[in-house]
Amino acid sequence: MKAIFLTIILISVVFTVFAQNTDVSVLSKTEKGKRILGYFAAFNSADETRLKNFFLENVAEESLKQRPVEPRLQFHRQLRADLQSFEIRQIVSLSDSEIKLLVQAKNGRWVNYSFRFETAVPFKMLGWMVEPADAPESAEQAKYKAPATKSEMLSTLENFLNDQAAAGSFSGVVLVAKDDKPVFSKAYGAANREKNVSNKTDTKFNLGSINKTFTRVAIGQLVKAGKLSFDDKLGKYLPDYPNRDAREKVTIRHLVTMRSGVGDFFGEKFIQTPKDKLRKNGDFIPLFADQPLAFEPGTSQQYSNGGYILLGAIIEKVTGQSYYEYVRENIFKVAGMTVTDSFEMDNLPENTASGYTRRNPKGEWMSNARFQPMRGSAAGGGYSNAEDLLKYSVALKSGRLTIPDDDGNPRKDAGLGVAGGSDGVNGILLVNPQTGYTIIVLSNLDPPSGEKIGERIRDWTKQIVD
Repeated sequence: MKAIFLTIILISVVFTVFAQNTDVSVLSKTEKGKRILGYFAAFNSADETRLKNFFLENVAEESLKQRPVEPRLQFHRQLRADLQSFEIRQIVSLSDSEIKLLVQAKNGRWVNYSFRFETAVPFKMLGWMVEPADAPESAEQAKYKAPATKSEMLSTLENFLNDQAAAGSFSGVVLVAKDDKPVFSKAYGAANREKNVSNKTDTKFNLGSINKTFTRVAIGQLVKAGKLSFDDKLGKYLPDYPNRDAREKVTIRHLVTMRSGVGDFFGEKFIQTPKDKLRKNGDFIPLFADQPLAFEPGTSQQYSNGGYILLGAIIEKVTGQSYYEYVRENIFKVAGMTVTDSFEMDNLPENTASGYTRRNPKGEWMSNARFQPMRGSAAGGGYSNAEDLLKYSVALKSGRLTIPDDDGNPRKDAGLGVAGGSDGVNGILLVNPQTGYTIIVLSNLDPPSGEKIGERIRDWTKQIVD
């Protein structure tokens, strides 16, 4: 459910940038380059044993001591879930100690990879950094140059979205508000292809991880009420949690900030579990509770859906309510959000979009229903529409709702940037107090169908003059 993937930094690096080189064949001519090619071949194979063997054979011993094989595999499972596979597009820089590449994922995203090496034989890898990248300027980007005024932006946006929808790259809803008042709201594509039902501006969409912010708001409310502390240990609320290290070392702060080392529920157990068995937040815990911590809590950061499942369990323990009841009464009701909830997929209300994915061997559009849990959790998978998300952003700006900072204190800045995505699900919510713009894009297609549109609008609104 994660749409924004985290950066892993194993070694701090400084590199010398040369002219970008699209001739990637030069990598096959050096030992370091061959290791890089081997890494991508192992990653793209989707064979975890092959990737494990690659780490053991090509990563320096000192680096493996700092970060063992299993946490590396865990990160790469999530990376594959998000991005599927990579193709090297450019060599960005070369030096004795580092090679930096621009690669493109199968789903269209662009990523920078920076590989750090030993400077002496056998030139093994010391570490690498993975971070999102901008695509090289394309014909599409040249066509849609940044507008100078709001009216130009709205006209350009409409043309851009018409082209995206016509190309089959976007299906969903886009809402842009200035000072909390909508200035653009349109729907595109099909909500249900089988029934030939179109999306409407008030259609409800799966939010993916966007509703992690609801969980964080809920934790902040309970901290403010004195019912828990950011420094409380997991074991205080979940004394029977199977992992003793997690019970004794992981704090609520670690869970909120994704510095707990708690794993993810996506994996083999999730794949094998009938999705109709996942109907409440607690149903997800057995999918990851027996996993060892990926690192000592507080020493690193790694995206963790499991951590937010545990936050949901803590909310239930403290309040005596289900996670769904708590956020419905204390967040959605406060913000005036009348259609937002965690619906069960076999009982979806009318005017709810079905998701469609191309993440299959044939690359053809198909329903995502068999890949989704029957109901979402504290980690994501709730439903909302653009109008309700605008109400949520207004509630944050007014202070009726607050997102706690990393110390558990209410944030003074009401800005927000959050995305969510999985098979057939992609959305983004951007709130910029400086420009006054709120951008909401909800899509029922694979990532980055919604995010790339939201990010493009964000960049335009930073430059326009009203």
